[in-house]
Amino acid sequence: MSHDGARLDMSMMYAVHDALRRDLAQIGRITARMDDDPRRILHSALGWQMFKKFLQIHHTSEDVTVWPVMREELAERPDGLALVDAMEAEHAKIDPLLAAIDEALLDRDYGFQRLGDLVDALATDLTAHLSHEERDALDLIDATLSPEQWQRFSEDHRARVGDDARQYLPWLLDGATADRAASVLKRMPEKLLAAYREEWGPAYAQLDLWGEDARSAH
Repeated sequence: MSHDGARLDMSMMYAVHDALRRDLAQIGRITARMDDDPRRILHSALGWQMFKKFLQIHHTSEDVTVWPVMREELAERPDGLALVDAMEAEHAKIDPLLAAIDEALLDRDYGFQRLGDLVDALATDLTAHLSHEERDALDLIDATLSPEQWQRFSEDHRARVGDDARQYLPWLLDGATADRAASVLKRMPEKLLAAYREEWGPAYAQLDLWGEDARSAH
């Protein structure tokens, strides 16, 4: 999906959504395995920790710098406020699911039975939210926020990532199409680009994100 007519640059937003969908698919593959205990793989997986961290950063930045501003700007538009309500309600369902999955990963007695349903619920709810945001909310954001307000979201997001940028940027672009990667990288200062290409990307490529056992599930 493109957003070519937008006033605001949505390339990072779409890249984050793509990365989250990619990881959801991998998590689903792991928990569908029958030849090993998925709890052992997922609990120790660096990919699961990154997925949770970067998802929560993304949603927190929206909750702090996007939705409250939208509420002010759309005070006279009930339809717009209803959409913001929906976005916040959809966000609120995700963290409890992440916590429940982590609890199931540690439950030696019954965790295996609960894990599949919880991962299915996470995939269903998060995928639906991402699609809803892309279908309806991004156009409203584009029509409502000023470039300065949108920049504050970007800056808040970047600050929350902080020192994890060396993993975040390669994670974001892992498996991205050439067009998607180019749309993200064109925003980067040359120094950061060089770090990504010469250090961060190669280091990320050496990480065992989902366990050697999971890798054979592809």
